Amino acid sequence: MKNLKLSNRLLVKLAWRDLLYDSKVSFCIVASLVAVIAPLLLLFSLKYGIVSQLQQQLVNNPQNLEVKIVGNLNLKQEWFDWLKAQPETAFVIPLTRSLNTSADISIDANRFVKDVEVLPTAKGDTLLEQMELKQENGVILSALSAEKLQAKTGDKVRLVVSRKLNNIDENGIVELNVEGVLPESRFSRAGAFVQLPILIAMEDYRDGYQTALFKGEEAQGESVRTQARESFARARIYAKSLDDVAPLAQKLRQNNIETRTEANAIENVKAIGWVLNVIFSVIAFTSVLGCILSLFGAFLANIDRKRKELALLRLLGFKPYSIAVYLIIQALLLSSAAFAVSCVLFFFGSQTFNSVLGSNLSAGIFISSLHLNHLGIAFAAALFMATIVAGIGGVRAVQIQPAESLRDV
Repeated sequence: MKNLKLSNRLLVKLAWRDLLYDSKVSFCIVASLVAVIAPLLLLFSLKYGIVSQLQQQLVNNPQNLEVKIVGNLNLKQEWFDWLKAQPETAFVIPLTRSLNTSADISIDANRFVKDVEVLPTAKGDTLLEQMELKQENGVILSALSAEKLQAKTGDKVRLVVSRKLNNIDENGIVELNVEGVLPESRFSRAGAFVQLPILIAMEDYRDGYQTALFKGEEAQGESVRTQARESFARARIYAKSLDDVAPLAQKLRQNNIETRTEANAIENVKAIGWVLNVIFSVIAFTSVLGCILSLFGAFLANIDRKRKELALLRLLGFKPYSIAVYLIIQALLLSSAAFAVSCVLFFFGSQTFNSVLGSNLSAGIFISSLHLNHLGIAFAAALFMATIVAGIGGVRAVQIQPAESLRDV
């Protein structure tokens, strides 16, 4: 065992000294590998960076996942329970009649927005992602609404609901706390997201009922709702993925509910994703194949060039497997050096992409990016391919006879 360790140390030392002695050839081999590995790292950094991110944004665009109900219906609680149980459904919440989903929002006389779209929300809302209302009188404003109101999280706004009862114009007002602002990329219109009871109270108030939330002027003929709401006119519905939109819409149509989806946009998103995957798969395949061929050409040519030196090692008493290990050690050293240089070049190339091209894209989108685990996988793959190629060369090298070293003596 001790002799084996000494032999392995000697092999590593000989392999390293041989590469240093033949530094020009070693430099050419490293350069040929860098010419393949560095562009491949940049390619995958772009794939993982801007392309994957933009593709993910297209796929997860909540507007493409929404299934809209056309018209006003009479949807019972049993129907909502059935819809929530469907495997394609990601989120569903009751919605009132379309005429009752708009209101005015103001902070003062100079900061107000008319005809804001008021929508109900709850935990797990696809459109709001991680945002969630924690207060009964909380509200999440869209970016456009917040901009017009000059409002921010923590501010108080007034939700104003207008109605005409007995030929008298009335305004019901409720104060809400702003709990967040939804980015424009997720909802581009002037909107406000509230708890469902507030939307129900809006509809009841406009239908002439007394409500605990909207207390306007005392009106003659105002009635009191004696029973809880049992049905709704519409619903906000979102599918889990693009592939679930069509089946979910079909199930609704089978229940005589007319729907509207972003079918064309979904097909375009799928087509874009497929094209991008094909393009990068082809480029990656040809690049990896080129890397393998480069390794084969460099290492096998180096073995043929050193047949005499390898035969001399055999003559000095090294076993055939030691010759193969010697070649593998050299291949690993050259590949490691090439990968290190490639990482340096990749770093500068990635910084150039992010600084020059990143200024033309919206905030939060990175152009080129690879994590340490990605680099680790790439390094392991490079060493694996180098080992395989050197092992194939080692099979040829063990066939070299020691007498070849004496031919030119």
